[in-house]
Amino acid sequence: MLKAILKNKEIILASGSPRRHQFFKDLDIPFKTDVRPVKEVCPDYLKKEEITDFLAQLKAEAFQKELKKDQILITSDTIVYNENKAMGKPETTLEAKEMLRSLSGKTHSVFTSVCFTTHNHQSTVNCETKVTFKELTSGEIDYYVENFKPFDKAGGYAIQEWIGLIGITNLEGSYFNVVGLPTYLVYNELIDLASI
Repeated sequence: MLKAILKNKEIILASGSPRRHQFFKDLDIPFKTDVRPVKEVCPDYLKKEEITDFLAQLKAEAFQKELKKDQILITSDTIVYNENKAMGKPETTLEAKEMLRSLSGKTHSVFTSVCFTTHNHQSTVNCETKVTFKELTSGEIDYYVENFKPFDKAGGYAIQEWIGLIGITNLEGSYFNVVGLPTYLVYNELIDLASI
């Protein structure tokens, strides 16, 4: 359906995430990938979705002046937000295990923002999902980190992997948002943009 609606548009997905690529394929959206390096730093006073909004828009700045009339650039950012603090991607095994220990037995939020930029328009949508983990044992945390190496995952985990299957007891909001993209919001926004 979107392929027909967007037939006169070129979609540029500025993400190297294989999960986001798969979502676009599953939504039947033709796209090309163009990832540019961005220093992902935001002001300390930003909270929750303000952080992901800022970073998604920051990623668009590298493209903005060169977009053509028929192009739609899509940039996004996802964070895990726990105890009033944003959690990025772990850099070491120790950091990944510490992140999971901090999420164990608690409810945290996952925020994703998606920014849509054309040559004369920009809009940003965001989504929050609340995720609850059971009390994870040290053995479960060690097994997951050592076997799945979640170093490209915000918060040190992927909901669709083993740790999600055995550890997540409750979810409020979009599952796909936790995987990395609030697909229903992307679909709605692209339908709106197709007519511009």
